[in-house]
Amino acid sequence: MSIGFSTATGPDVRVRFCPSPTGVPHVGLIRTALFNWAFARHHGGAFVFRIEDTDEERDSEESYHQLLEAMHWLGLEWDEGVEVGGPAAPYRQSERTEIYREIISQLVDAGHLYESFITAEEMAAKNLQAGRGEKQGYDNHERELSSTARQAYLDEGRTPALRLRVPDGSVDIDDLVRGPVSFPEGSTIDFVLVRPNGKPLYTFVNPVDDALMGITHVLRGEDLLSSTPRQVALYRALNDIGLGEAIPRFGHLPYVMGEGNKKLSKRDPEANLFLYREKGFIKEGLLNYLALLGWSIAADRDVFGIDEMVTAFDVSSVNPNPARFDLKKAEAINAEHVRGLPAEDFLARAIPYLEDQGVVAHPPTDTELEVLREILPHVQPRVGLLGDVPGMVGFLFLDDAAVVIDDDARSQLRDQAGEVLGRSISTLEELSEWSAEALEQALRAVLVEQMEISPRHAFTPLRVAISGRRVSPPLFESMELLGKDSSIARLTGLRQSL
Repeated sequence: MSIGFSTATGPDVRVRFCPSPTGVPHVGLIRTALFNWAFARHHGGAFVFRIEDTDEERDSEESYHQLLEAMHWLGLEWDEGVEVGGPAAPYRQSERTEIYREIISQLVDAGHLYESFITAEEMAAKNLQAGRGEKQGYDNHERELSSTARQAYLDEGRTPALRLRVPDGSVDIDDLVRGPVSFPEGSTIDFVLVRPNGKPLYTFVNPVDDALMGITHVLRGEDLLSSTPRQVALYRALNDIGLGEAIPRFGHLPYVMGEGNKKLSKRDPEANLFLYREKGFIKEGLLNYLALLGWSIAADRDVFGIDEMVTAFDVSSVNPNPARFDLKKAEAINAEHVRGLPAEDFLARAIPYLEDQGVVAHPPTDTELEVLREILPHVQPRVGLLGDVPGMVGFLFLDDAAVVIDDDARSQLRDQAGEVLGRSISTLEELSEWSAEALEQALRAVLVEQMEISPRHAFTPLRVAISGRRVSPPLFESMELLGKDSSIARLTGLRQSL
């Protein structure tokens, strides 16, 4: 009886995330990790994290540790795999050589793998001679290679690759995302699984590890759809030697597109996951947006938490069409999550950005923390990224003479700015109570009521003088924190520069 596709449900569900450590983690890769993780958590199954590091030229330890860092930062913790171990350890392919060697030997003995000596150049010439296209590919002619021909190749010093004997018949799958997909008979030739140097290819180690680890569902990029019939053929061969109880169900996720509607590659700057962290995305906001790259929780709702995603996630609801990465939408969604953070959590997450920019000490002093606790509740509704916080509050930690007026802020000043600043200074010098409420009341009475200037134009020169920016935290709260002497000194400084 031929091996069938998995019917696992509930806690029997097992999925995997198996990246190659060949560069900085990119958003498309992490979207795949997120969908696998959410699928496992939704069903109460297992999420396996293994590393496919058999490419000695491209793989790096730096990239491996970046993958771990990315997963930990985003909270996509795994049940089995690197670092945590599990019954199928080790979980790095570079450490599984002996396992692969034994399975290769079993497949050879069972007649599923056979030797192939032909080179790519010889195959192209053979196709042309037979009236076929040069790139038509291998024609399976070495399946029954004679001992004489084999010896002749060996006498030439050739070392054979190993090909899988692909069974006849079509391959039909019910894709979890795309529905029924059929690969007709003849569309898959006998393909190489083991190089002449004895090292197995990705097309071998990936299904072998899936079989050994009991993977029931494979959610991966649509660029791998064409390789599915090859994997099905290998699963059947593995089952014949006693490995794997069922073929995993496949779900091929849509491409993530970047600028110009081109597939987002890991080489694109906008793909770099850590750039978003540097900008100040928080994990809740970024995961929320990544989930929207092909899936939605509801037609009229874009903002949701990760627990809500887990509860609602249905891979069959993933849209098979390409998803475009929209930075503005990502930032807008992140802003919603930033605004929803508890005050102390927002403070804790903002501090590393403030330290990196030299706004506060590393770690912040008690005085600095006191100022931050006062001002950040006013800043939190105004920023979409944690990286915006240093620019918003930095002026509170500067010496008065060190405040630099931004060009765009200075351009907002009107002809009457000097008079506004002069009247404000006189008013503040006589003010006995220094509180945000008292400041607003006194300045509004002079500038808005007496001088008959609109609040926007009345307070803009003060905002620019106090912060050096066109946009800042609430003006009067900022002045209260700075104190009387500093506030007056900054107003005076701007007035003298006009």
